[in-house]
Amino acid sequence: QVQLVESGGGLVQAGGSLRLSCAASGGTFTSYGRGWFRQAPGKEREFVASISWSDDSTSYADSVKGRFTISGDSATNTVYLQMNSLKPEDTAVYYCAARRRVGPTTVENNYAFWGQGTQVTVSS
Repeated sequence: QVQLVESGGGLVQAGGSLRLSCAASGGTFTSYGRGWFRQAPGKEREFVASISWSDDSTSYADSVKGRFTISGDSATNTVYLQMNSLKPEDTAVYYCAARRRVGPTTVENNYAFWGQGTQVTVSS
């Protein structure tokens, strides 16, 4: 059974950095790319960043532009999210998923194989 597994979360002070990883296990699958989403307590899950395998194009939520960088290796099916200059409002559970449908990279319904998430907590 295909599964995406996130890792790298933790507790960090404001201004610090973390690097999240998203690895695939349990089999092979095709996808158009990978995305990172996050869900803060009491809020809906929201798009953070995405990468497309076809041309390595990336997309970011306005709230993380200039601070977060998504990168990936299609050969190993692993994606990373480098998070710098972290703010308390970045505190959330971060999820990665595989984009399996053509369409906007910001739309959750275009993604599948969601991971269990990794907690990121930024203290002030």
